[in-house]
Amino acid sequence: MQWKKTLSVALVALSAVAGGAAHAADKVRIGYWSSGVSLGYGAVLEATEFLKQQDLDVEFVRFPDVNAPLRALASNSIDLAYGAPAAGVFSSAAEGVPIKIFAATQPADVQFVVPQGSPIKSLDELRGKKVGMSPAGSSVAVIAGAVLAGNHNIKAGDFSLVGGNESRLAQFLAQKQVDAAALRSVTVAQLDELKVTKLGSFADEWRRLTKSDSVPYIGIGAVRTEFVQKHPEVVARVIAGLRNALGWAQGHETEVVGILQKSANLPENDAKVYAGLWNDMYRISFEPADIETLKRQHQVFAESGLIKGALSEDLFVAGPWQQSKSIK
Repeated sequence: MQWKKTLSVALVALSAVAGGAAHAADKVRIGYWSSGVSLGYGAVLEATEFLKQQDLDVEFVRFPDVNAPLRALASNSIDLAYGAPAAGVFSSAAEGVPIKIFAATQPADVQFVVPQGSPIKSLDELRGKKVGMSPAGSSVAVIAGAVLAGNHNIKAGDFSLVGGNESRLAQFLAQKQVDAAALRSVTVAQLDELKVTKLGSFADEWRRLTKSDSVPYIGIGAVRTEFVQKHPEVVARVIAGLRNALGWAQGHETEVVGILQKSANLPENDAKVYAGLWNDMYRISFEPADIETLKRQHQVFAESGLIKGALSEDLFVAGPWQQSKSIK
């Protein structure tokens, strides 16, 4: 009977191992730009367990450069990125980088501003001026170029683009190293000593340019083609985790402020601004309307000569988004 007892113990052990393997968390490497709008959402994601609750073992990779997540996707250093620059994704895909778009994540909540008292009173007067904004190749730079060209006949060579992250751009503006800047609304709201005048918003300028009610996206979710083909359900669970984190943050402003103070090293007032503008800055969506908006963006960018290459229909992969709807 001893052999039966031994066999029983072995079977129990084997069952435990198999059960553990079946429930092992799936590893996924997520990259994001640790500045601008991406900073706040990234800090909340890292400080909470919404992705872990989807049986995901996440390695977060932060990048100081807005275009760096795209290079990381191309080199297989990360599996997916949220808040990746839409213009950069379009260009990378056209150049043959094997990536797909799986979500729209950041509306273009950006304002054109000048220092209070500036002689510049309208966007038409930016010809020949120095304009600070996110670096060349970023969605902010491309959208700014498109609306200035389309609405104000100011081409890319008619103004000087001065690139930098949000804090640097605010510094440039305060020190009068630029004449104007395209800043995210959250940055404008955080300015204390520097008073600015708004000349226009990306949302209004885009509606005028496209004669539509849509608002462009500066940030989108991008994933390596091989990864989403092999693990569509993992991407679906990532989306569910992102969506749950977004929903939680909308109702827990005090907790979000605490996270941003601790993890993102933001002063209390700046953290409160982030939390207060949360609904304006972040989205997790990939409905047909979002895809149509992104297609329109590509068309405008291409017609303006700001990006090159045709748009492939298979760049958009909506399966994980649809699957995520059934995940709590």
